[in-house]
Amino acid sequence: MSSFEFGHVVGANAAGITANPAARIAHYKVESRQEEGLRSRVKIRQFTFDVDEPPTLAGQDTAPSPVEYALAALATCQEITYRLHADHLGIPLDRVSVTLEGDIDLRGFFAVDDDVRAGFERIWGTVKLEGPSTEAEYDRLKKHVDEHCPVLDLLSNKTPIALERVPAVELATA
Repeated sequence: MSSFEFGHVVGANAAGITANPAARIAHYKVESRQEEGLRSRVKIRQFTFDVDEPPTLAGQDTAPSPVEYALAALATCQEITYRLHADHLGIPLDRVSVTLEGDIDLRGFFAVDDDVRAGFERIWGTVKLEGPSTEAEYDRLKKHVDEHCPVLDLLSNKTPIALERVPAVELATA
């Protein structure tokens, strides 16, 4: 995809969401169902993938874990945001790659200690930018990306979440 196409996408979306309030919300939907053991099958639009846990957490290691997908979501969202916003800001960028790591204290997940949170204690990593721009331009781009990356925002700030339990369904036995 050329720079013009990236700029066209950003520019067209910015104009459209400013002029049309109905175009301001991008709605996402994920459906998941536990299949066997800890393995779940996830459907997103026309895509299907599995989620599991490693054997050390009672899984069969048939797919990445939910927290690994969370790290992947952050890494790829950063890459996408860098790509789109570099073009939007006129900062030449040839390649971007992200490596992330995170630590979870399992005492929180397994309810061993109520004072320990269940999620990541911290996430850290690197963003590698390649291209002809100056360090100052890439610093400006990083600041801009950190302010506009949706998954970074999701993980960094409280998001209202409402999870409703539906009535149980009794499974028919043959």
